[in-house]
Amino acid sequence: MKRKIITTGDGSKTIQIEDWDEQYHSKHGAVQEAYHVFIKHGLRLFQNEKINILEIGFGTGLNALITFHEAIEQQLQIDYVGVEAFPVSIEEVDQLDYCEQLGFEDLEDIFRKMHNSPWEETISITPDFSILKQKRDFKQINEENLFNLIYFDAFGARVQPELWTEEIFLQMYRALQVNGVLVTYAAKGSVRRAMQAVGFTVERLPGPPGKREMLRAKKL
Repeated sequence: MKRKIITTGDGSKTIQIEDWDEQYHSKHGAVQEAYHVFIKHGLRLFQNEKINILEIGFGTGLNALITFHEAIEQQLQIDYVGVEAFPVSIEEVDQLDYCEQLGFEDLEDIFRKMHNSPWEETISITPDFSILKQKRDFKQINEENLFNLIYFDAFGARVQPELWTEEIFLQMYRALQVNGVLVTYAAKGSVRRAMQAVGFTVERLPGPPGKREMLRAKKL
């Protein structure tokens, strides 16, 4: 599928899949969305802990980069697993300029290391942050009681409805530890009901710029 780099509402860039008219991040602001959904309403629930994170849709690596920076600021230990069926090329990553956009110029080598690291191999980025990238379909996730936090950042239900079903959310529920949390930019009623049907306690929260609401689900 044809892809191109576009600039979003906050000045940061993302990748657009032209055939789907779908972006990897919100067209209203890629960086704003990442911070609002995954950091503010996800990662910052956890303090002074060792955290296992699963990202559904590693994509451009933006969420991983911001999480790494946040881990340094908050002195967190993180094991990060990013699942991606269609990896982004390093050439596309370079065009996105996330480190410059975020003022993380000192993390440029770290960010490239994340993208250049081998798939299916756990890499220690620092003593307190490891990353494991897995190239597989989301339906193949079968871990149980492992993760504290899931960033559910799959393409939207309009273009990939099969990723927003009870079947997928049951896999997410099983993958989380008790008191684990899943956050997503999505807010559709059908998504919320699918989460609730498999056992999640779900709350609606104010969405990032351009979206009225988002969802956060907890395994009690």
